[in-house]
Amino acid sequence: MKYLSLTLLIFLISCAKKNESENLNKGVATLKAETQLKLTDKSVKFLWREDEYDKELQDTVNSIFINQEYSKNISEPEKAALGFVASFIGSECDWDGAPNVKYDNLSCKINTALNLGHQCSDEHLGFLRKWFKNDKKALERLKDCSAVPYTASVQSTFDYIDVTTKGDTIKISFAANGVNMRTEQSWSYKEEDTFVFKKDNLVFVKSKESENERQSFEIDDQIEE
Repeated sequence: MKYLSLTLLIFLISCAKKNESENLNKGVATLKAETQLKLTDKSVKFLWREDEYDKELQDTVNSIFINQEYSKNISEPEKAALGFVASFIGSECDWDGAPNVKYDNLSCKINTALNLGHQCSDEHLGFLRKWFKNDKKALERLKDCSAVPYTASVQSTFDYIDVTTKGDTIKISFAANGVNMRTEQSWSYKEEDTFVFKKDNLVFVKSKESENERQSFEIDDQIEE
């Protein structure tokens, strides 16, 4: 009888532990569901340009400024959307030392602010590929990631970038301009790119671009005596 009671007691304790474990797992699953990432509606000026005095050049230059406070608390989907747009346009990029064999040591202001690593590096593209894993067109486009320094004769850069988030939709609106010193031409345009957040990935749904405004200029090669 004592043996039977002991066996029954062990069985009951075992069942209690099993139920406790199952309840714990359910609790963790519920917590994960409750803490699922949700975007917050917002409208933010992320990047803009201002004139500032450069002590080294001893002159006033027009420079890019980035909203550092927003960058510190940015959501991962918004970071991915901005990182995607910045993959094809420069933001005062310069080589971190001499260019390496893979040309993936280019430091850009946007990448630095968002902790994305060097432009077109494995860190940069790896993060974007993770977020655009279900968007074949976006993944294909990332193959054209542009690693162009600000000293290049052909380049483009941002004038401003605004971020608008509403529900699961992220819109990146920006103005950009470019120059080709070889052909003595410049251009400028505006664009609005729309992304949709889906649980653990991002989809690039559409892009609306204004007509390019092109201008010609002449480079004066004469040196004043």
